[in-house]
Amino acid sequence: MFRMGILMACLAAAQGQLQPGDHTRSLEVDKRTRSYLVHFPKSYDGTKAVPVVLAFHGGGSNAQGMVQFCGLNDKADQEGFIVVYPYGTGRLEKVLTFNAGNCCGYAMEQKVDDVAFIRALLDDLGKVAKVDPKRVYATGMSNGAMISYLLASELSDRIAAIAPVAAPMGTEKCNPKRPVPVIHFHGTDDQNAPFKGGKGKGVSGTDFYSVDHSIRAWVKANGCKEEPTTAKLPKKVDDGTAVEIKTYGGGMDGSEVVLVIIEGGGHTWPGREPKVKLLGKSTQNVSANDLMWEFFQKHPMK
Repeated sequence: MFRMGILMACLAAAQGQLQPGDHTRSLEVDKRTRSYLVHFPKSYDGTKAVPVVLAFHGGGSNAQGMVQFCGLNDKADQEGFIVVYPYGTGRLEKVLTFNAGNCCGYAMEQKVDDVAFIRALLDDLGKVAKVDPKRVYATGMSNGAMISYLLASELSDRIAAIAPVAAPMGTEKCNPKRPVPVIHFHGTDDQNAPFKGGKGKGVSGTDFYSVDHSIRAWVKANGCKEEPTTAKLPKKVDDGTAVEIKTYGGGMDGSEVVLVIIEGGGHTWPGREPKVKLLGKSTQNVSANDLMWEFFQKHPMK
């Protein structure tokens, strides 16, 4: 078995495939050098196509920060998917943003085409990894959540499903070519991207759409039922939060839109303790990583 593993690894290397572990890749898009980090799970040997999860950092952060913030590398190792952390753009190397419509910062001001970047990124990744094109997913935090929404709308031919965390979409409408399942996580006490919309306390100055605006837009786009089924999760930890899940089912091609409401939750990643306490409470009553991966498994591209 050990010799077989070495043989497979050598075969993958000979074919130009990347190996388990962490790698950085760069490419030229619209006369800009763009980069991304990619984590291959320990089980990856290049012999079969595996899923990919794109994980976008928040505004003012970067790919390395997102690795620590979301903890998806551990989930990738457990479940055998590749996780990719794209870098945004900015004047400072570690303070980056994505152009997600009405947010954020440098990327929005310079009209950076991040949709083109991700299309090129997926093409580049396909040259060095065996990727299942029917199981490419996107998630992100804050500004990263917003670019996930934009990709679902503008790159629905490549993105199977999305899991935005702590921010709504940044456009008035969405225009997917196919139904894209959505699971959205949001805290009711989020001061940076308010649940009901409006300007938050962050430095972006963005006048956010409401969470309801995003959910209604995607319920309509996916052809889901307008009234959800609602379930409250039992409290596992008394941390001042509670979790309610609203599921809008019955969409085209089996699609659905799921809203995970973190009552008392802040601008945080559910299941992860934030290093910055000013972001508010992060619930330990549900894991965004567990729930989104379960959702992604249900929704390959059809």
